[in-house]
Amino acid sequence: MLWFELIIFLAIIVIGARIGGIAMGTMAGIGLVIFIFVFKLPVGSPPIIVLGMILAVITALSTMEAAGGLDFLVGVAEKIMRKRPQNITLVAPLVTYILVLASGTQHVIYALLPIISEISRKSGIRPERPMAMTVIAAMQGLVSSPISASTVAMIGILSVMGVSLPQMMVVIIPSTLIAVVIGSITVLKKGKELVNDPIYQQRLKDGKIIALEATKTPDKKTLNNAKGSTYMFFFAIIMIVIIGMFPELRPTYEWIVDGELTKDQIGMGPAIMIIMLAIGGIIMIVFKAKAGKAVGGSIMKSGVVALISILGIAWLGSSFFEGNRFVIVESISQAIEGYQWVFGFGLFTLSIMLFSQAATVVTLMPVGLALGLDAELLIALYPAVNGYFVLPTYGTVLAAISFDQTGTTKIGNRLVNHSFMLPGLVTTFSAVIIALLITYIA
Repeated sequence: MLWFELIIFLAIIVIGARIGGIAMGTMAGIGLVIFIFVFKLPVGSPPIIVLGMILAVITALSTMEAAGGLDFLVGVAEKIMRKRPQNITLVAPLVTYILVLASGTQHVIYALLPIISEISRKSGIRPERPMAMTVIAAMQGLVSSPISASTVAMIGILSVMGVSLPQMMVVIIPSTLIAVVIGSITVLKKGKELVNDPIYQQRLKDGKIIALEATKTPDKKTLNNAKGSTYMFFFAIIMIVIIGMFPELRPTYEWIVDGELTKDQIGMGPAIMIIMLAIGGIIMIVFKAKAGKAVGGSIMKSGVVALISILGIAWLGSSFFEGNRFVIVESISQAIEGYQWVFGFGLFTLSIMLFSQAATVVTLMPVGLALGLDAELLIALYPAVNGYFVLPTYGTVLAAISFDQTGTTKIGNRLVNHSFMLPGLVTTFSAVIIALLITYIA
């Protein structure tokens, strides 16, 4: 039955990924009906704390977006890139990495990609180089962000092993940042120069290249609200990092159980939820973020999709795992015996199917815990969840192809020979290797 159940599990993932949107979660619901009501597997459990943290962070981010904070960040990034147009292949990925790390969302990339394409073209640089690497850098920035859905999920899962946010960040940020630089270097000379590219020259001849309109400067009041909401959100991130570094700052509370006084301390999960919800409220009051605009924004919409997907697929995975725990743990233990780092290939492969770092984390990281893998190893392997560039169907990948008017950023005739494969493989594997070195040598 294990293999039959596994086939159903994988089929649900494939169908959900193909339909897209919330289908990953709803298809998982069908799988749960089959597993629980037909095969009589254990119910399992969805990651409630993880979902709560993600929802709280999304709420705070959505209010910042409604107040103009994301537009403000994009404007700052644009100014930085325009100062060094000749180095756009190196500058654009680094700026994007930092921006995604700070904001906790890849959505900022949609506003940056047309700017990067324009700067590259006007500088005579093949846009494929910075465009492809920027998409990969955004993926690395997301796993490095202390408030991204995947990082929040990691902390929620590894907290039982006493792992704190600073412990993760001190490994993940330097490893992914160095990997982004390495990846950028590998694409510096990729493809023909624009002047020798026949597709671009033909498009130029046909008049298919359209220059971007100048960015509009917001009025003073709008700009102040945008800046204020951004600073307030960053303040929340700093608060979360500090209470992660100094657990004694988290309040303790008392209650009586069976006549005895019991003491406990608030965990990092509830602390993150409380801080982020409060910051969202402050942004709405002080910086005039409208509730309707926050709910209707791109971050909230994509966040809800992510929540439904994670709820369904993580619950389905939990039911499948609990029903076959002994066999799965024993089989994987034998497969990776003496080579525990091979678990990283499992993360990489699953991310290709799930198209989500967070969903990959909540599905497979608990298996790593059950296998008895060290927290340090799981942290070092965390960047391996960035394998979803392999199939060129993810939103940021398709956006980069669409925004490159020169036609240099493309999907190859064999599907996997696309513009993102080289920088993606180099950057992802470099990040894991460097993380392993930092963990076990430094």
